[in-house]
Amino acid sequence: MMRVLVDACGWAALMDAKLNVDSALIGVIGEFELILMERVKEELDELSKTKRNLLLSLLEVKSTLVANINGLSHTDDMLIKMSIENSWPVLTVDRELKERLINSGGSYIEVTSRKILKLIGLRKGE
Repeated sequence: MMRVLVDACGWAALMDAKLNVDSALIGVIGEFELILMERVKEELDELSKTKRNLLLSLLEVKSTLVANINGLSHTDDMLIKMSIENSWPVLTVDRELKERLINSGGSYIEVTSRKILKLIGLRKGE
């Protein structure tokens, strides 16, 4: 089972695309578990004050909440460290984060303009 780190903008893009979370991710990586860092949850809670239809209750049910990484203050730094150390892709559409992940040997899953998910940087079998 593949674990997938959730970035706030990645979850928002997935909800905007109106994709079925289970079908979309299973189609790309097979069985999965969503990992939600406390910092990302805080960002999504803040975003939900101005953006509708984030379905945060669905995310809470489908994900495992993990603590922030001590010693790091920036969300992207935490996502990259956790992604690299565990070989977990990050669900994101953030251009800078995607570039940093690839440059660090990480991987990501993005929502494309055609409203499909695409896995980048992870080789089959990892």
